[in-house]
Amino acid sequence: MNGLSSQEHGRPRRAGRQLDPSRAAAIMAAALEGLAEVGYDRLTMDEIAARAHAGKGALYRRWPSKAALVVDAVAAWRQRFAPLTVPDTGSLRGDLEVAIAGVPDFDDTMRRQMAVFVGLATAASHDPELRTGLFTTVLEPPRRALQAVLERAVERGEIPAGRDLELVPDILIGLNTFRALLGQAPDRDFLRRVLDTVIYPLVTAPLTEGQGIAQLD
Repeated sequence: MNGLSSQEHGRPRRAGRQLDPSRAAAIMAAALEGLAEVGYDRLTMDEIAARAHAGKGALYRRWPSKAALVVDAVAAWRQRFAPLTVPDTGSLRGDLEVAIAGVPDFDDTMRRQMAVFVGLATAASHDPELRTGLFTTVLEPPRRALQAVLERAVERGEIPAGRDLELVPDILIGLNTFRALLGQAPDRDFLRRVLDTVIYPLVTAPLTEGQGIAQLD
């Protein structure tokens, strides 16, 4: 399971019967449903337990806190619709096309859920555990995936060696987040526009003397 699990929080699980993974899935689904209806701040572990038709103890045997449960639920949802790794096609263009192809069509349910996740950003501003969990399990994996694509392109010579690429994944994530704030899902067409008109020209442009990343005219 992804996210801040009870074991990762240093809370040992008691020996005995194995936890039923289907119950964890039901609980995380209930957490996402609750987030959509009442928001993070008003959502409680009791509310999630009731929605999942589970005892509150079933939740705390798997997660030490609401923040840990929500982070795992968000991470599990994200894994269903976006790849966390991009296969090596032999070219930067090919890798980017594979990444774009992995983005699903967004229906109304997915658009609603995206709005919920944007709302979590406000809650994360005053909940350090939620903030850390969202960064490490939701934001960091796509950053690493794009970073790996860029590093392969450097090795092939498609991106000039020595270019500062650290902030490039944040450009893509930031534009996606901004689009979600406007109530629009970051679909394939949008991602292709960002990658073709912003990311690709930026990283492949020749270096200017004394700079780690070229300035665009």
